[in-house]
Amino acid sequence: VLLARQVGVPRILVALNKCDMVDDEELIELVEEEVRDLLDENGFDRDCPVIHTSAYGALHDDAPDHEKWVESVKELMKAVDEYIPTPTHDLDKPFLMPIEDVFTISGRGTVVTGRVERGKLPVNSNVEIVGIRPTQTTTVTSIETFHKQMDECEAGDNTGLLLRGINRDQVERGQVLAAPGSVTPHTKFEGEVYVLTKDEG
Repeated sequence: VLLARQVGVPRILVALNKCDMVDDEELIELVEEEVRDLLDENGFDRDCPVIHTSAYGALHDDAPDHEKWVESVKELMKAVDEYIPTPTHDLDKPFLMPIEDVFTISGRGTVVTGRVERGKLPVNSNVEIVGIRPTQTTTVTSIETFHKQMDECEAGDNTGLLLRGINRDQVERGQVLAAPGSVTPHTKFEGEVYVLTKDEG
């Protein structure tokens, strides 16, 4: 919960799992109250949805109260839809995609994969590979999302991009692909470290 607060998570809901292992309803209510206190102490809404569930019970047809636990998972998903805001994707800003993986397709070239953080990118667009080493410019000759060829990708997409004229050893995880001139690499930065106390974990 503390980590969620530190990284700026705006809302939390709780799936109280393994409820099939507790016979005493009062004990479950006590645990729920402790969870609500913990949320409150860390600046979250103590009145958020808390769903009593059992992942095991929902996944196994022969589990006791199987239907009850299946319904609890449906209730959880409904709560997610209603309580957690849908993220907005920044489509109007310049394209940016952190590189998560790099591999070579025989006869095609080097492919980088990642989740597009902002903007849009049509096929045959120029991009810069920024970070770790000197900036390079290349052209994206193919875009694929979940094994489907696309004409463009946009913020929120998990995608693979085929780069023209770039060898596997010229690009690596940790770099970013960006619209030309939109990102300036830095070699120094200021950071803030939060060290958990013993009580916090």
